[in-house]
Amino acid sequence: MAEAMRPLPRFEDSNRRVAVPRPRPLTVAQGDAGRIAAIDILRGLVMALMALDHTRDFFSAAGFNPRDVAEPALFLTRWITHFCAPTFIFLAGLSAFLYGRGRSVAETSRFLLVRGLWLILIESTIIRFGWTFDLGFFHECTAGVIWVIGASMIALAAFIWLPRWAIAAMALMMIAGHNLFDGVRAEQLGEGAALWHFLHQPGTMHFGDGISVFVLYPLVPWIGVMVAGYALGPVMQRAPEARQRLLLGLGVAVTLGFVMLRAINLYGDPAPWTAQTTWLATVLSFLNCEKYPPSLLYLMMTLGPALILLALFEHVHGWLAGALATFGRVPFFFYVVHIYVIHVLVVAAGLAVTGTLASDPDIGISLVGIYLIWLLVLVVLYPVCRWFAGLKQRGTGWWWSYL
Repeated sequence: MAEAMRPLPRFEDSNRRVAVPRPRPLTVAQGDAGRIAAIDILRGLVMALMALDHTRDFFSAAGFNPRDVAEPALFLTRWITHFCAPTFIFLAGLSAFLYGRGRSVAETSRFLLVRGLWLILIESTIIRFGWTFDLGFFHECTAGVIWVIGASMIALAAFIWLPRWAIAAMALMMIAGHNLFDGVRAEQLGEGAALWHFLHQPGTMHFGDGISVFVLYPLVPWIGVMVAGYALGPVMQRAPEARQRLLLGLGVAVTLGFVMLRAINLYGDPAPWTAQTTWLATVLSFLNCEKYPPSLLYLMMTLGPALILLALFEHVHGWLAGALATFGRVPFFFYVVHIYVIHVLVVAAGLAVTGTLASDPDIGISLVGIYLIWLLVLVVLYPVCRWFAGLKQRGTGWWWSYL
């Protein structure tokens, strides 16, 4: 979920403290009353990593390339945050299945449709303003990660009416097959270019009266990720030991599949890896998979380890697990607030360094400084998220499920 809504010049080519005192069986139930702790912890982890990516995006110097294999520290700082969007969207699909237990298909479908439309609205207004501090978002919109989550929920609202095998098959087709169309470019399609940007190829679409939409997260592969999470939902109803074995086995299989498919350089990513001047640079080239749109190998590289972590997190406990679970219980709130916190910090830093008040100052601090600011952001967000998690837990209105 990284640089989803960052302005175009930066574009480069998510109650009380939740404690997990000891390993114990995890429950599945409706709403906040019964949650799977491992899901909250994993979601909280990727939200924290997402904050690192956005801190890097705001505070790094303009024009640098975080995918440069000759800069290992910068590359790995960017690479670790690749796990955010795929994991978060996959868990959103998984959570959609858990939400639907005890509810009719019609009720679940309606909830997904309304929530999807709500997320698209918030992306286009509150979130976009948080990224830019510019009311021009009414004319320059970005179809970023929150937009694609909303659109994927709308698609999932239709998919859940299908048999389970058909849902799984559609997920695999979208994830594994969309790279077959990498050779089709929007500029070749004439009037169909706009549709192709929405479905497969990132790009800017221009409409009348100066209105433009920059599609950073095309739909097809990300819908596949959310639908895959939904299809895996029944696994979470198994006994904890059986569930852990299945998740661990599937995660290892997907990760090994990534290594083997990436090694042969035949399919799964538009850019093959190449031998570099050093062994480390070669390894980084191997890991340098495409996110826009997310290639098959990119998704295997991230979702495989995510499944392994989901299995392992069933048996974690302690203050760090509790802190991550707190973030993971209020991901939408975390996402909106963290953008404003980081943006205010960079504006304040720009004013202190340059003496000029600007909404997008080019500070370019060191990588160590970026990590320190990131930790500060997490410290600031924790008590706020803990407060909101308690407020949400005590809330009884239907609208809490949309926050």
